Amino acid sequence: MPIANTTAVYAGKLAVLYEGHGDRLACQQLAERLAIPLVLASDTHAYPFYLCWRDGSLKLLDTELLKKGGLAVDIEPRNGEQRSWPAPKEGALAQALGRKTRTVVDATTGWGQDSLHIFRMGYELLCIERSPIMLELLSDGFARLACVDWMQRLNLSPPSLLGGDAIALLAALPTPPDCIYLDPMFSPKRKKSALAKKSMRVLRDLLGDDIDKEQLFAAAFAATGKRVVVKSPDYAEPLGGKPSSSFQGKLLRYDVYLKT
Repeated sequence: MPIANTTAVYAGKLAVLYEGHGDRLACQQLAERLAIPLVLASDTHAYPFYLCWRDGSLKLLDTELLKKGGLAVDIEPRNGEQRSWPAPKEGALAQALGRKTRTVVDATTGWGQDSLHIFRMGYELLCIERSPIMLELLSDGFARLACVDWMQRLNLSPPSLLGGDAIALLAALPTPPDCIYLDPMFSPKRKKSALAKKSMRVLRDLLGDDIDKEQLFAAAFAATGKRVVVKSPDYAEPLGGKPSSSFQGKLLRYDVYLKT
């Protein structure tokens, strides 16, 4: 995701919404961390995007979602994913990550859905996110994850979360991970039938496309101990040239680049 100078990038686009109940101080502190305004429910016409606490979680809203709940980091397994821990290392993603892989860095965490799946499969995981908006949403989601019964029963901690530009942070890793996972934003296929999920459309509208995918791949390949895995839509050209292997998912592809 694009590197964000919050004052410049979010100016006029994003505010924290306080709806008159809950912890106003938490809203004020969030607004101060992101250097964006705090507004009341009566001012929801003023900005195209909002952050707001609803139903016990931090949510991202656009004008369409103001009356529909909003988007939060979903800590529940997706359809078809195992609820046990550790979940079996099965499917295209697990094949791409590799059976001997132990440590993974997700350098483009976004909404955290792949990260949480990787975590539930038992990998040791570090998540990197450079968008301050997504960092706040992820921090909230991981805090909620820490409180669920199975996490506490198994004495587990959520994945580590690091904020900042992955290109710089990967170069500073003290120990090369077995795998670095990349899921950058690709330009959408111009078809109505291929419209992205609402969560990705909102994120794209707010943050834009990744314009430094190639530099990120180069940084990841230099920093990894064994492999880089790139998730891409099935219509996109491989990010790092011809991969060592590829594993096909539904409408997507995992390209594996081995470091020899």
